[in-house]
Amino acid sequence: MQIAVFLLYFNAIISAVFGGLFNPFGLIVVLGSAAAGFGIANERKWGYGLGVAMALLPFVAIITGRAVVGLIGLLFDVALVALLLHPQSRDYQRIWFK
Repeated sequence: MQIAVFLLYFNAIISAVFGGLFNPFGLIVVLGSAAAGFGIANERKWGYGLGVAMALLPFVAIITGRAVVGLIGLLFDVALVALLLHPQSRDYQRIWFK
């Protein structure tokens, strides 16, 4: 979960630095990823749900044709989804999150 929080914060920072604050989709990614990282770090169920949504959002954008992602970006997106949806992460969230 710690690595997932790091990747969510990293995604928010990189999106903000590379112009994510100037379009609506990028703003959603920046604010949503930062809020999800904060929520997961503070063991909140809403943070985990938002984190999963933010992890899946790039795949929705790719499928709908709104985004083109390079290989490295795709690897980070897959890693984030895998970290959040791993059975141990889901069990931890189910047991300990408020």
